[in-house]
Amino acid sequence: MITYRKYEDTDWQAICKIHDRARPDELKGSCDPEAFVPIEQDKEVDDLKRSKKIVACDDKKVVGFVGTDNDYLAWLYVDPDYYSKGIGRQLLKIGIREIGKNAWTIVLEGNKKAFALYESEGFIEFNRFEGNNAGYPCVGIKMKYSK
Repeated sequence: MITYRKYEDTDWQAICKIHDRARPDELKGSCDPEAFVPIEQDKEVDDLKRSKKIVACDDKKVVGFVGTDNDYLAWLYVDPDYYSKGIGRQLLKIGIREIGKNAWTIVLEGNKKAFALYESEGFIEFNRFEGNNAGYPCVGIKMKYSK
């Protein structure tokens, strides 16, 4: 049974591993695979540390997490071994509850599964922008919660 709880400092290595295992899937179709950088080497590591996090656990094993930063739903990752079990959807719902009606996020253009998940939970696209990921070009989609 999957349970959800507040992040604890002892979860750090687990969420880093989840990010690093799932991030290549996020980049597929969006950005050159060479854009992958392990989170502990990424310039955004401080953003992850600062975010308010909730983890999903299978017994005591952390298998996913969501991180929020004020109104920004900044982090949502599930271990690939646990894809398609509803964990990402539940973490998204928790993130929305934490933030409220002003929630927004950014999805990479080629990440069709993430876009569909956010859309199915009430997010709509409101802006596209060209950016880069570790120096590689990509297109981001800003989405805001609309329910």
